[in-house]
Formats: sequence, C-alpha cells, structure tokens
Amino acid sequence: MDVIAYLPNLDLLAFFCLFFGLAFVIFEMFTPGFGVPGTLGVILLVWGVARAARSVTDVMVLTGVILAILAVALLVVLRSASKGRLAKNLVLGDAFKKEHGYTGTEDLKGFLNKSGTALTVLRPAGTAEIDGVKLDVVTESEFLPQGTKVKVIKVEGRKVVVRGVDM
Repeated sequence: MDVIAYLPNLDLLAFFCLFFGLAFVIFEMFTPGFGVPGTLGVILLVWGVARAARSVTDVMVLTGVILAILAVALLVVLRSASKGRLAKNLVLGDAFKKEHGYTGTEDLKGFLNKSGTALTVLRPAGTAEIDGVKLDVVTESEFLPQGTKVKVIKVEGRKVVVRGVDM
C-alpha cells in the first residue's frame, strides 16, 4: 500500500493532530521533563489516527509510519545524548575537583581521631569544626551542646561520627 495515497484522505484537523503530535513527542525526547508535551503529543497522535483512519488497515499503516518516524527521532536523540548538544544538557560536565574547593570521601578518613568543637547543638547531628574545617557530624547517640569538645571516632563514607571529650 502506498502511504501517499492516504494523504488525500486526511482532513485538515487530522493532519494537524498528527503533525503536532509528532512534534510534541519529538520535543519531549530532546527536552526530557515532566512529560506534558509527550503526553499531549501521544493524545494528539491517537486522535489524529482515529480521525484519519477508515479501517483497521489504515490504523496499522498510520501507526507504522508514526513509529518509524519516532524510531528515527529516537536514534537521533540517543546519538545526541551520547555525543551532541543533548549530552551537555543532561550530563554534568564539571568534575568535583579538590582545587575547586570540593572534598571527596577519601579526604574524610584523615579526620579520624582528631579533636574539635561543636559549632551547633549535636542532637545527634550537627556541625563541628575539626582542624579548622567545618564538617557535618553525628554523635553516637547522645545530645551535645554547642561548644562541646568532640573527637572523631569513626568515618564511614561521608558520615563522621564524634564523641564528646572532657578537656
């Protein structure tokens, strides 16, 4: 069957539903978000196919054409997501480097057995200053008032556990 033969059978409303439905779905592919354009596009596509089709064969042909167009668009999106403009929008290009002021989890092991002062009330979580560095810390379970001297007793990833010490 010739797909072009179906074009004269399309009324103007069905044509616009199909056209804008494809446009909305492809727009959603390139700018992922909450899915409103994609959902609206699918609704318009279904409505356009329902208006344009006169038989089950028409539905199958139009659906096949729509899926083929969307498959090509998806291939373009996937290529763009891996190498093109879309990759720059979806993938964080900046690295968390130490020279930019970021500290990774490997740096926190160095605080083990160091002492400092609770800058906030630790109930049980809060902020303490250890060796001049402000850290988010957690106590073993006790409540420690602000200004209490603390010692780091355990580091597990980003979790720094402290205990109050008598000085």
